[in-house]
Amino acid sequence: MRTSWRYSPLGWSVLAILGLGLVSTNVVATDTNSESTIKTRFLGVRGAGGKATKRDSWQIVLRNPIKITGTAPSPAVKIWNLDLDDNDVSTFRALKKSGKKVICYFSAGSYENWRDDKGDFLPSDLGETMDGWPDERWIDTRSPNVRKIMKRRIALAASKGCDAIDPDNVDGFTNDTGFDLTEADAIDYIKFLATAGASYGMATSLKNCGDIVGRVLKYVQFAVVEQCVQYSECSLYAPFIKAGKPVFHIEYPRGAGSQVPASTSKKLCGTTGSAAGSRGFSKILKKLNLDGWVQYCGSSKTYKTQVQ
Repeated sequence: MRTSWRYSPLGWSVLAILGLGLVSTNVVATDTNSESTIKTRFLGVRGAGGKATKRDSWQIVLRNPIKITGTAPSPAVKIWNLDLDDNDVSTFRALKKSGKKVICYFSAGSYENWRDDKGDFLPSDLGETMDGWPDERWIDTRSPNVRKIMKRRIALAASKGCDAIDPDNVDGFTNDTGFDLTEADAIDYIKFLATAGASYGMATSLKNCGDIVGRVLKYVQFAVVEQCVQYSECSLYAPFIKAGKPVFHIEYPRGAGSQVPASTSKKLCGTTGSAAGSRGFSKILKKLNLDGWVQYCGSSKTYKTQVQ
């Protein structure tokens, strides 16, 4: 994650959830899910050539669990990206019942001291504190123990009915992690995560990591990209669109949370200048903390998903 977020943890224990019977334990990993099958299941019927289209409307809320009432939450989008632990299985079921697709977020590259499984990490797994975030530390993604933890998280995502996973912080090779992580390590880790997700029929994202798109595109089904206009990096992710795989794109402009100036939204939502290469991206404007506020390109109207 290029920019991080915080929420008040609910402290739910995975074992307690399982004990209450809220999560099915009979989801079994298989090797029968091909990349094309997973892509079709997640994306459904698409436009000409399978290219990403405006139909790939989405919302991401990581600040708190969203509130589900008698109707589907606002805005009326197709795809929801929500925290795996923060939201109860009933939330995912309600969204899926209303025809939505659910992407489940978790950090695959950092230790977070509020997660229920924080005690599963070994001291040797933990690296440097993430810059600006004293509650998070980089982890050694090569560690067999770390990979066991991530397999359990992916299994939990499958048991809760997630259609896809969004493993964050896989770009340790570009940061001071305390480990000598390389691009090759990142590629191997992304392949590991995607293979684990595919064994449950779930799609997997590439989160940022524009430098290795060409080497991991065949393993993942979509991208989640932050601030590529701000950093003039959008063209790095254009191969996803060419391959018929969507790019879910977030920018964090000044004014988010109230009204983003028209000149700012025009720049961020464009496809020229610093936004070159972003044609076909599913773009949204968000606050840095990724709460319920969102604005969509092509409209000055804003929405606020209700959270608990």
